[in-house]
Amino acid sequence: MYESYRRFWHWLQTASIVILLLTGLIIHRPDIFGAFSFHGVVTIHNVLAVVLVLNAALSLIYHLATDRIREFIPHPYGFFDDAIVQAKYYMTGIFKSDPHPFEKRPDSRMNPIQKATYFGILNVLLPLQIITGALMWLVQRYPNILGGLPFLAPFHSLVAWTFATFILVHVYMTTTGATPLEAMRAMVTGYEEVEVHEHEEKVKEEKKVKKKN
Repeated sequence: MYESYRRFWHWLQTASIVILLLTGLIIHRPDIFGAFSFHGVVTIHNVLAVVLVLNAALSLIYHLATDRIREFIPHPYGFFDDAIVQAKYYMTGIFKSDPHPFEKRPDSRMNPIQKATYFGILNVLLPLQIITGALMWLVQRYPNILGGLPFLAPFHSLVAWTFATFILVHVYMTTTGATPLEAMRAMVTGYEEVEVHEHEEKVKEEKKVKKKN
């Protein structure tokens, strides 16, 4: 389900974001976290920010080169209808053990809501966080750039809290697979146990019969 590079990218990005959130919190409230070296924490934060940007850039190149970027682009035709079906599943169907409305396959891993979520994160939140972070670094030389820290710092923090919220929801959603830890195991081994829809199995059987005949 997940090739080795995707798993590497995922865990490196996860570790970078989590540590960036923790160091950002310390930087934001040094009065509470006085036990940590402020200068050291800022250095770690900046280094991991570079790691995050490089990892994201390499991932973009990989997805463009392999044409897997299509997986992250919601298709307008039928999107809202499919999203409503998926939302109903999350709100009620999942608690009644209903089958998942969309089959998860190696060539189609995300449902409509996941596609819209990742599209927003990768094309809106991540760029905003990178840009505001870079501007906050430039404020040291140009204090009045785009309103300076009084504007940039709260905006940067707001996007950071949005990322933190996404991570919490994301971790919860990983427990909704075949077993609570199945999705987590898949991101380690690459293999995942998923639902196979009956109509897909019928199509496969029909193809087998045709080949035999």
